Amino acid sequence: MIESSPGISTTAQVVEELRARPAFVMVSHVKPDGDTLGAGLALGLALKKLGKRVHYFQQDPVPRNLRFLPDSEFVSRAIPPDLPPNALYVFCDMSDWRRAGEFLPPMTRENMLDIDHHLGNSLFGKLNYVLEKECSTGTAVMHLLRELKVPMDRDIATCILTTIMTDTGGFMHSNASPEALELAAELMRAGANKEEITEEIFLKKRVAATKLLGRIIDAMKFGHDNRYCYSYVNDAMLAQTGADGEDTEDTVNVLRGQDGVEVAALFKAIEGEIRVSLRSNGRVNVQAAAKRLGGGGHFRASGLTFVGPLDRAFVEVDAALVAEGL
Repeated sequence: MIESSPGISTTAQVVEELRARPAFVMVSHVKPDGDTLGAGLALGLALKKLGKRVHYFQQDPVPRNLRFLPDSEFVSRAIPPDLPPNALYVFCDMSDWRRAGEFLPPMTRENMLDIDHHLGNSLFGKLNYVLEKECSTGTAVMHLLRELKVPMDRDIATCILTTIMTDTGGFMHSNASPEALELAAELMRAGANKEEITEEIFLKKRVAATKLLGRIIDAMKFGHDNRYCYSYVNDAMLAQTGADGEDTEDTVNVLRGQDGVEVAALFKAIEGEIRVSLRSNGRVNVQAAAKRLGGGGHFRASGLTFVGPLDRAFVEVDAALVAEGL
């Protein structure tokens, strides 16, 4: 399915391809967040304005906190059988196409566009629009929207602002650059409701999620002179609190926020796999640590999937972090 990798594409090259293709499938990664979904929805809405046929593929259901996004009701695991053979699959916010999941239909590189901002992108598409200095994949999409000259409206602005707020942690992270803040202001003037996005993404919590957070905090452990904080969540904890996997989102940031902590890890041993979320205050490169174990992401925020028992995951992740200077 995937052969050798070409290089990085220019804005002009990507826009030329977008104008030439008649149909598109916007692809989100598994366990979707506001960046992968918001970026795909924003570009999909814009392409519809240009008269293009657009579908949205996502293996997992739209999370509760993202169902306010325009066009999210059309996101599906299903792929229409009558798509033209030259439909372009647009992968948003993933360094490898495999992050789209096992239900993605077979395709050739010729029909793949990779839009991302992660370090270490594998450059898997015919076109690879990878802008590592952007705060979100959505802000990378914004460059394409400007070149396409698609008029900004409330719906597109809402999707792009959601990507920014998701990946900057509500403007709290170091990637909330002056440029990101200026774009956020522009999007708000175009109709994006920052208060609504804040409420949906960061503030609304189910009682079950709060109970689960308590269990995770009770299980916290510290290491390396309290510079490292880690905890875990498993199926039993979900059952006991009535929570689900969505309720673990952003919990790792609570661990990172403990006094003196430089790096935090949350081990999610759920439904037969162990997914690890890593966060750093900026001294330790958690992207490099995650890469040692087959994962990836950003310097301060990364993740990986660990194959093996939970106690071994604790040891291996600790060793990877130590190798990166913890």
